[in-house]
Amino acid sequence: MNFPALSHEWKTGLSLAWSGYIAVLSVWIVMQKRAPVSTLGWILSLAFIPFGGFLIYYFLGPQRLRKQRIKRLRSRVSSHSTGDLARLGQSLEASPPALRQMAALGTAACGLPVSSARSVDLLSGGAQTFDAIFEAIEAARHHVHIEYYIFEPDNIGTALRDLLIRKAKEGVAVRLLLDALGSKRIGRKFMAPMHEAGIQVALFHDTRIGRRLRPVTNYRTHRKIVVCDGRVGFTGGVNITDSEDRRTRPDAYHDVHVRIKGTAVRWLQITFLEDWTYATGEHLRQLHEKLANLMPEVEAGDIPVQIVTSGPDNALEAIHRVHLSAINSSTQRAWLTTPYFVPGEPALMALTSAALRGVDVRVLVPRRSDSLIVSAAARSYFDELLAAGVKVWEYKERMLHSKTLVVDDNCAMVGTANFDNRSFRLNYEVMAVVYGPALLKPLAAQFEIDLHSSSPVRSLRRQAFWRRLGEATARLFSPLL
Repeated sequence: MNFPALSHEWKTGLSLAWSGYIAVLSVWIVMQKRAPVSTLGWILSLAFIPFGGFLIYYFLGPQRLRKQRIKRLRSRVSSHSTGDLARLGQSLEASPPALRQMAALGTAACGLPVSSARSVDLLSGGAQTFDAIFEAIEAARHHVHIEYYIFEPDNIGTALRDLLIRKAKEGVAVRLLLDALGSKRIGRKFMAPMHEAGIQVALFHDTRIGRRLRPVTNYRTHRKIVVCDGRVGFTGGVNITDSEDRRTRPDAYHDVHVRIKGTAVRWLQITFLEDWTYATGEHLRQLHEKLANLMPEVEAGDIPVQIVTSGPDNALEAIHRVHLSAINSSTQRAWLTTPYFVPGEPALMALTSAALRGVDVRVLVPRRSDSLIVSAAARSYFDELLAAGVKVWEYKERMLHSKTLVVDDNCAMVGTANFDNRSFRLNYEVMAVVYGPALLKPLAAQFEIDLHSSSPVRSLRRQAFWRRLGEATARLFSPLL
């Protein structure tokens, strides 16, 4: 079938429409004032998609989201933190100036000051993590608050659901906040017994079209938070899924979590409550009569802990800044573990500069990731890292899912954020920064243990041309990953 050739007028009209489309799309993207590389990447990627680029950017492009801070509650908790700082004065004063500046940076970027803990325990693996969480929930008498990216209706998910139902029937207030995309397999049938028991369940950023004027599908809560009675809290990389439990699956992800007891738990509580009120629309006044129990008086400890949060509602990228500040201040070692390694230019510069000045910089990533394009993009950075003296290791046994950083002998971090653009800029994340040896010693020991199951990446890697081309091409999408 032959189609008639387009007339000159039609060609001119289509050319003008195409030019106008690219101009409007470019102005829209430029006005977001994002990183130049990311901005150019979006423009070049979408300019050649006929009008569909507009829809892609509308659904998946960067946005500035607003999430109300519970200022009065933050102020109240901050006043209690004054006592913590007085108690921790000697510990903080003994820290290097760069470390004290890093703590100040975290406070300025996300509004959460250094607090204290009576104990901070490293939990290695899903089995140890789940046992500790179940024990804390079992002991709860007033409330249990849970926020997760992934909550699966499998063995461990069902066991946790049934425990929460039992606690709710005992009179414990249970609030469960799940990411709508990460926990998409949780259906009405699975949740029905929870609703019947009086458990409040909410979804973060519902993915159904029409729920918002502009969809927010690309912005997820990647946080993992459990708070029991305001006295014990958990965070880290372990999701509620059999994929993290070796008792159920021998190939379960290798991951770590932390359990915190002390006043620092208040800031995990604040983070959960702000996410809860944002997702549900429930005003703090509706929780007011319960705040005394949600924020009980807790004995201060001797361990300096700072909860750091970040998300698309805060352009200051607190977790990103704290990571880079820690690496830039390192003088002896900077040991990073991350399942997804796609560093931006500042992060790459921090790692290589630390290695060039003689710091023992190690990067531990999985050999087999659950994302081929992210793995390929990560490997495209290896040669630059190795040339600067960074030691790169690949974990061989299973999927490595830990997100940790050990710096010198005075700072350790465990959280939910990967070392990539998505975690630093797009997802809602949380991280526990522990100053001093309390977490550093066990976390450094865990890192050394993990190296025994890893192989070093050698310089001058011999690779087929097509594999090198694939890695280089994947790297082009780094700003969008």
